[in-house]
Amino acid sequence: MKGTVTAAGLKYHIMPSPIGDLLLAGDDDALRVVHFQGGVRPTQPKPEWEPDAKPFREAMRQLNAYFAGKLKRFELPLAPEGTEFQLKVWKTLLTIPYGETWSYGDIARRIRRPAAFRAVGAANGQNPIPVIIPCHRVVGSDGSLTGFGGGLPIKQQLLALEGALPASAQADLF
Repeated sequence: MKGTVTAAGLKYHIMPSPIGDLLLAGDDDALRVVHFQGGVRPTQPKPEWEPDAKPFREAMRQLNAYFAGKLKRFELPLAPEGTEFQLKVWKTLLTIPYGETWSYGDIARRIRRPAAFRAVGAANGQNPIPVIIPCHRVVGSDGSLTGFGGGLPIKQQLLALEGALPASAQADLF
């Protein structure tokens, strides 16, 4: 992950996906934003952003391969903006293997802040690049599904795609 920059002058593209439209934003160097256009927190492009699909061709190719079940690990330049703590949490999220889930406490222990599981949850909720930085792979300590920016049904879909849906959450699908 690269360092932080200002959001001015970014380019964006809205990509259709099986989980709804995704707003991709960044520049020629890195992807900075993936936002759900539906769900509980829809985000619109900022007025200063320029529409341009070209910088996102590789991100769209990899996202489509992921949704088709053919990609397990993204290889994209990422530049999320956040605090030092948030960046540490998001970097740790990138280490959660495809098809697995970790709890907030697991992540807190991995960043050597075992009592910071609530802060990990807050950082997880502020992830600017969901799906690619897999915050959907984080569950409660009892395996329950917890909040997700795209909504719990999308979190369930992503975990089901990866074969990582906890048994307690599978019952909710039927």
